[in-house]
Amino acid sequence: MKKIFLDEISKNEIKNNLLKRNPASYSDYETVVKEIVENVKNNGDKALLEYENKFDCPNITSENMVVSSDEIEEAYRNTDENLIRIIRKSKSNIEKFHEKQKRNSWFDMEDGSILGQRITPLNRVGVYVPGGKASYPSSVLMNIIPARVAGVSEIIMVTPPDKNNKINDLTLVAANEAGAYKIIKAGGAQAISALAFGTETVPKVDKIVGPGNIFVALAKKAVFGNVSIDSIAGPSEIMVLCDDSCNPRFVAADLLSQAEHDELASAILVTTSERVAENVEKEINDFLPRLSRRDIIEKSLENFGYIIVAKNLDDAIDVVNDIASEHLEIQTENPTMVMTKIKNAGAIFLGPYSSEPIGDYMAGPNHVLPTNGTAKFFSPLSVDDFIKKSSVIYYSYEALKNDADDIESFAKAEGLTAHANSIEVRFEK
Repeated sequence: MKKIFLDEISKNEIKNNLLKRNPASYSDYETVVKEIVENVKNNGDKALLEYENKFDCPNITSENMVVSSDEIEEAYRNTDENLIRIIRKSKSNIEKFHEKQKRNSWFDMEDGSILGQRITPLNRVGVYVPGGKASYPSSVLMNIIPARVAGVSEIIMVTPPDKNNKINDLTLVAANEAGAYKIIKAGGAQAISALAFGTETVPKVDKIVGPGNIFVALAKKAVFGNVSIDSIAGPSEIMVLCDDSCNPRFVAADLLSQAEHDELASAILVTTSERVAENVEKEINDFLPRLSRRDIIEKSLENFGYIIVAKNLDDAIDVVNDIASEHLEIQTENPTMVMTKIKNAGAIFLGPYSSEPIGDYMAGPNHVLPTNGTAKFFSPLSVDDFIKKSSVIYYSYEALKNDADDIESFAKAEGLTAHANSIEVRFEK
């Protein structure tokens, strides 16, 4: 990790380096992705299966592309009962948290008018779940449950199969527990295109959510406008803000927990204490030899790992807000007070025992979070992502008469005489 004493120049250098990880920077892949998207759009299952046979499984066909009830039952038989219990516990916590986000329609009546907002869920949503070498049942829960709580009728999950046309057992169990309507064996840009435009097997959806590799991210960008998307997610990132009161061993362990995700992942310590900075670095070096993903972690820390030493807590908070990390841990003497000064972070973890993996697996708040500084204007995935709002307007004759002259004058001031006429005709003698 690079040790840096904070000033304006070093802060800007860090921000510019982190932005290199943005999926929008990988324009070299865009041509290939657009070709895949257009091919699936124009040729449906035929193109989708060609790509699946090439990239994922040579034996996949239109007949075995949809996961069957027998496959789900087999997944339960193959999964340890304790893991099923843990998935159900996590599911319950996620449901409870997201139930509190639900909104109600509302209507106000006054002087012959009714104004309001009607809340309706999206009809059909697509959820992308990464597959291949790793399985992420936690992401299955985090993406499907808010949609189901919102009232989405059909949740279509796509995930790439392995070479034997199998989906990870835990992934299938999590999808079934969360309430997936249909599970389709497809991955990459071809799966995103299938969801966006529909094929003979894959229903067209209204919105696509879920993380994926660079091909998935660029495909979501390419289909946006035909469907809605959650975001174009970048690599994982963690920032730990601490003072002299923190436990350096805890901090080191938490930084490493995100660095193991990806060689492009970012782990940043911001501290007011040089002693803490030195001790965290020692603890990281102590942990590394015993971690299974050491090679990935070392590359992540070498390229996007920083230890930032600030002069005081105010300067430390300033750089935290400026970088706007996906995950922010506050391990200071008074973390709640510090939290009130944080404006930009995807998820905030308070105190020494609120480590980031709690948010990934069990607490309940969503772990699909804004990355690459987008926490300045984006929020975590929520029930709001799966609803739409319609304005409702009713005017009686008397209510319109009270506002008619003002509406006509406003319209004429904009040169829109047909707008004005639409009001005038209602009061013709």
